[in-house]
Amino acid sequence: MRIGLYPGTFDPITFGHTDIIRRSCRLVDRLVIGVAINRDKGPLFSLDARVAMIEAECAAMVSETGTEIVVHPFENLLIDCARDVGAAVIIRGLRAVADFEYEFQMVGMNRALDASVETVFLMADARRQAIASKLVKEIARLGGDVSKFVPPAVHEALKAKYAR
Repeated sequence: MRIGLYPGTFDPITFGHTDIIRRSCRLVDRLVIGVAINRDKGPLFSLDARVAMIEAECAAMVSETGTEIVVHPFENLLIDCARDVGAAVIIRGLRAVADFEYEFQMVGMNRALDASVETVFLMADARRQAIASKLVKEIARLGGDVSKFVPPAVHEALKAKYAR
């Protein structure tokens, strides 16, 4: 069984994330979505809320793609998480050159820690390249419409968080 790990904070999950998830399903039999517990980032949504949003958005993809999708919170090193879930590949989405520079460093460190785990990069769909959770939260906080960037349930959750 080919197992892939797609890690991130998903705070919140966006259409950019769901694009990468859907496309990753073509590459693996089981996709583990690793939800990082990163206390330093101070996420807007709780871990439970982020997991629930991801599970809700991925439910239909399981039947569409035939790929098993599992949501797995983690707080350890990414490479250790990959080992924990049996992933042979880490899947990362790229939007821009700035993403690549950071990801290039991460791949080097992960390869030094465990050369048996490969990293695969998927370029974001051209229509989704500008979407970043950080920018989505900023737009929502300032009262802007983020419905073009996030699923409807996530849009509602953001409106509730930033209700004035």
